This record gives sequence, C-alpha cells and structure tokens, in this order.
Amino acid sequence: MAPVNLYGISPNSKEKMKLRKPVVEKMRRDRINNSIEQLKQLLESEFKAGQPSSKLEKADILEMAVCYLRDHLHRVSSFKAITPKQGYAEGFSKCLEETLRFLAVHDPLNKSQFKLLRHFHKADRQLCGRDGAGAAAGPSYPPASGGSKRAAPRSAERLWRPW
Repeated sequence: MAPVNLYGISPNSKEKMKLRKPVVEKMRRDRINNSIEQLKQLLESEFKAGQPSSKLEKADILEMAVCYLRDHLHRVSSFKAITPKQGYAEGFSKCLEETLRFLAVHDPLNKSQFKLLRHFHKADRQLCGRDGAGAAAGPSYPPASGGSKRAAPRSAERLWRPW
C-alpha cells in the first residue's frame, strides 16, 4: 500500500523504506513458496516413492530436491568419465557383435569372411587393451562350409562372441 499524503509533503526515504519493507518481504516469501511448489511438482514421483501418504513440509521438499540433484550429478559425472577412445572402442565392439550376430543367422562363413572377422577381432582386442593370454588362441569362429549357401542357424556355443 502506498502512503496517503494529506498535506502535500513527501515522506522521507526512511519512511519509504519502512513502508516498502513488508511488501518486499511478502514478494520474497511468495517467490520462495512458488519455487518450492514447482520443485514439488517436478519431483512428484520421487516424493511418492519416499513418503506416499504424508504431507510434505517445505524442508522435506528442499531436502529431497537436493538429494535428487546430487544423485543426478553423480550419474552425469560417471557418464562423462568415458574418454573418446573408450567410447570408440565400445562402439567398435558393439558393431562387431552385431556383425557376428547377423552373419550367424544369414550365411555360413567362407574363407574371406573368416579372415575379415579375424582381422576385426584382432583390432577389437587392440582397442580394448585385451592383448593378454586370450590373444594367442584367437576367435572360435565356426568353420567355413563349402556346402549350400543357406545353412541352418548356428548354435550360440559355436559362434564367437567378443564378451
């Protein structure tokens, strides 16, 4: 509410501050309450999991929001920990895995496909740093068949898998 000036005299700055202070404080409290209500709506599923039937206080809402943000930050930081080289190696391995799955279902391996897959397997081991004891053994691909073009799908135990 603005002051009523009956005598045409303007109130000094101290009086203006005294009159404005409650209005500013009310606006500040309204902003806080609106923000807390928005947090409650945004994190509604988190609240239902924690305390389904109790009335949440403002402190509860703020505490749960902080916990949620902390967990989210932890998940994001662990996701970013992957270097570009690791991401490339993971993508290469997944691509090789899909290629092997496709070839196992559709066509038997001929000699050139076998050599190509062996090359990819070697590159995958080098990318992932798996040049240890398993490197000498090589992949366990099914033998190339010189028979019919369409063979029955191979069993999973005969198919080489990169994992």
